[in-house]
Amino acid sequence: MLLTCQAGFEDLLARELTELQGTAVTEKGPGWVRVDGRAGPLGPPLEANSGAPERGLKPRATPDVTFAQLSLFDPVEVRGESVNALAARVAEFFLASLRGERIAAAWPSVWLGPQETVGLGRRLSAVEAAFGELLKKKLSRVAKLAVADVPRGAGPARGLFVFFTDFGRAVVAREAFVHGQRRMADDDLAPSRSYLKVEEAYVVLGREPAAGETVCDLGAAPGGWSYSAAKRGARVVAIDNGPLKGGALGHPQIAHLCDDAFKFAPREGETFDWLFSDLLEEPHHVMQHIVGPWLARGWCRQFVVNLKFGRVDAIALLRELRAPDSPFTRHAPGARVCHLYHDREEFTVVGEVTAR
Repeated sequence: MLLTCQAGFEDLLARELTELQGTAVTEKGPGWVRVDGRAGPLGPPLEANSGAPERGLKPRATPDVTFAQLSLFDPVEVRGESVNALAARVAEFFLASLRGERIAAAWPSVWLGPQETVGLGRRLSAVEAAFGELLKKKLSRVAKLAVADVPRGAGPARGLFVFFTDFGRAVVAREAFVHGQRRMADDDLAPSRSYLKVEEAYVVLGREPAAGETVCDLGAAPGGWSYSAAKRGARVVAIDNGPLKGGALGHPQIAHLCDDAFKFAPREGETFDWLFSDLLEEPHHVMQHIVGPWLARGWCRQFVVNLKFGRVDAIALLRELRAPDSPFTRHAPGARVCHLYHDREEFTVVGEVTAR
């Protein structure tokens, strides 16, 4: 299996796989880690229904890997000194894998590689274009159904996944698990970059605030998360002693309360549909004084919580978040701990609180 991640976090991904998953790492590079085989805690993750790939895939075991963005199963390595040679190798692999399979709907054709390697992006694009021409000549109908993007949301996918580890070397796979992270479009009215994080978190969670729902945003200023919910019609209580800015300032759906996020509590009998928390605070402090009380007392139904790990051991913190006595495990057992595309040294945790 080859797992991709945000560049610069491959060492943490490797530690997560070895220390928390017990999986042997065989190789790593900028934005990727390769592990030995499909056995162990990570898999086997996918199976085709009734041996008919056109009917889709279902997960046997979801790869719960926080730092991973895309997991490629049974990757095959291809090599070539030129663009045409690499395109031909990928085409050979793909066409051979199609035997006995009927493609009648859109399928993902995903081509990736480390963005930090100068010039690799141009090589990748050239090989992708050359592959596209070869596929058109062989299977024009299949080529027209290709979609150059990973499916939205988290889950298994079947298509073609190509990851370049170097100029003359790539791995290719037909099956992958999409962990849900993706680059989001900005909004000119959003008052901060953090807006992108909560927008991405909705994709991972598979739901977002709706019109008429209530949101409590703790540590809201300058208001990126509050604005994100309010633009969808949700009613937001934004808690922060600092000022709101941009589209959050004066928004009719946002009530700004100048108060301490750690001291605020809902009124007796009040339950918010959503809890937002993106505080520049030590993560254990946030867990003890916000996450624990809010989830245990049922003050919210769903949540998006950001925890900074820049000054703590990220893997040790991840172990704590998944421990049996963690508030997430006890009160929101389906919660996902993610390292988003737009996250830096932080985790984003999304989930739904179980009924009391």
